[in-house]
Amino acid sequence: MIKIINYTNKNSSKLLEKFLSKRRLGKKKDTSIVEKIIKDIKKNKNKAVLKYEKRFSKNNRISTSKNEINETIKLLDPKVKKAIDFAYQRILKFHKLQKVKDINYVDKLKNKIQYKNIVIDSVGLYVPANLPSTALMVGVPAVIAGVKKIILANPRYNGKLNPAVMYVAKKLGIKKILSIGGAQAIASMAYIHKTSKIFGPGNDFVAKAKQLVFGDVGIEGAIMGPSEVTVVGDSKTDVNQAITSITAQQEHGLNSQCILISKDKKFIKNFKKRIFEEIDNFPRKKIIREGLRKNGLIIYAKKDSHVVEAINIVSPEHLELLSKDYKKYLSKIRNAGCIGFNKYSPVASSDYAVGINHTLGVMASSKFASGLNLNDYYKKISIFSLSKKGIEVIGKKAITLAEYEGLIGHAQSIKSRIRRI
Repeated sequence: MIKIINYTNKNSSKLLEKFLSKRRLGKKKDTSIVEKIIKDIKKNKNKAVLKYEKRFSKNNRISTSKNEINETIKLLDPKVKKAIDFAYQRILKFHKLQKVKDINYVDKLKNKIQYKNIVIDSVGLYVPANLPSTALMVGVPAVIAGVKKIILANPRYNGKLNPAVMYVAKKLGIKKILSIGGAQAIASMAYIHKTSKIFGPGNDFVAKAKQLVFGDVGIEGAIMGPSEVTVVGDSKTDVNQAITSITAQQEHGLNSQCILISKDKKFIKNFKKRIFEEIDNFPRKKIIREGLRKNGLIIYAKKDSHVVEAINIVSPEHLELLSKDYKKYLSKIRNAGCIGFNKYSPVASSDYAVGINHTLGVMASSKFASGLNLNDYYKKISIFSLSKKGIEVIGKKAITLAEYEGLIGHAQSIKSRIRRI
């Protein structure tokens, strides 16, 4: 059965946070080997990469050739190719609208202050084995931004490249493709190919590797991990739509988390009755069933304010508002990676072809971070130029603060630029 929380009083938020923390702080896979892998690759480069690929993936080839890529692409189903082309255009158009702007400010003393956006020199894109959608999500913004050096790492499956991922890479003009996965792929992009920043979701070992290389290279600001969805429904909601949205995200794995929120007890009762019956129609029914029993949750909310409060506490990766009165919630929701509202907007569609990015944070990271966007492929530099009058006015105040902080060298540096003080 799926656990139920009656969100009806002041203690409800504490019960919800306690439930959520079990998954977020719970037992995780032993990833201690990742540190060893990274150290080995830093020292022994591709020799170590190949060793771990053979060990974990039975893969004897860590590079790709232009001919192999082209021959692989020929195997791609034309229907899939057209779907990729369609998704590419939508993702491209939406992300182009995110174009960054420099700031140029001149005050009345003719002091000039600038905020300049600089494209990151090089990026590493990690794409799990058979996910062309992820290749689009992490690759399209890199191309729009104009990143000069793009490395894509995509593990082989049974010794073969993935035709769809290779097609996306060719479409994006990515020439350097590593046929490796796991922690060794992250270490390779960080220390052999020396990318400045690494993007892309992965398993626990990939996540740990990204955590360990951070500081030497950049990574996304949000936490990448098992998928999450929160669905809000009411008496007017089609229960089948709620069930399919829940199961869609739970099929990602046992550690995914799917939550239903409703003020309608009859709807909840119907949902509980039908969901485990419907699960039997899915190929990954065992994963879905066990995942829901382990991490699934139903929240009965007594008031609208409880619905909003619960959503903002959960801070889900995906939020789907299937209730008829969704508009009254939208302006009050502060924590969510992606929101789909009305019955025609399943968040699963945003994973592929809506145009928004599906690389979103989990584990409540929507409280402090955004999903992947064009800004992630830039860094910003502050630039300033003071006038003679400007340093005299600004400098005096700066000297006062420097002396207050006991940083006399700072004060002297400023004084040396002012003729009369």
